[in-house]
Amino acid sequence: MLALALCLMPGEGLAQTADLAQRLTTCGACHGVDGNAQLPNIPSLAGQPSVFLENQLVLIREGIREIAAKGNVLAGVADREITALARHYANQKVKSPPLARDVALFARGQLVSEQRRCGTCHLSNYAGREQMPRLAAQREDFLLHSMREFAANRATGRDTIMAATLYGLDDGDLVALAHYLSRIGP
Repeated sequence: MLALALCLMPGEGLAQTADLAQRLTTCGACHGVDGNAQLPNIPSLAGQPSVFLENQLVLIREGIREIAAKGNVLAGVADREITALARHYANQKVKSPPLARDVALFARGQLVSEQRRCGTCHLSNYAGREQMPRLAAQREDFLLHSMREFAANRATGRDTIMAATLYGLDDGDLVALAHYLSRIGP
């Protein structure tokens, strides 16, 4: 309970903690209690930059970024609660599951990431920053799904620069890139 209270904005009371705890339980059902998702095609939120998380939560709440599975779970959520949720998940430790590495696929993904200069925005260790998400140790299936959406220009409500960055890559390149990013340390 203390950890949740620490996520609150200055001046907010512990009464808000119960609401936040309930929201974390709801979010944790898919994204993992500690932000490390175990379900297919669900992103891990642990260790994501706080600003990135806040931006995404607001876009989802406002219906700009539509995620069918979420429905209206964020409808009416106050900005202060979104900030508290973002802080909570940003402060969680990334737990990357041990994944087997296909040497050739990993090398191809590394080459694609260097050629596309992914580290320019997401940092050289792919930890993300400000509004750029952490890609390192993210779920491979989620990364691949997201990159396919960007490459097909179907990532509504998300950064359009990614569509241009991934333009021209074939699906094999996207598979390799997702494999590589999911297997580098957080």
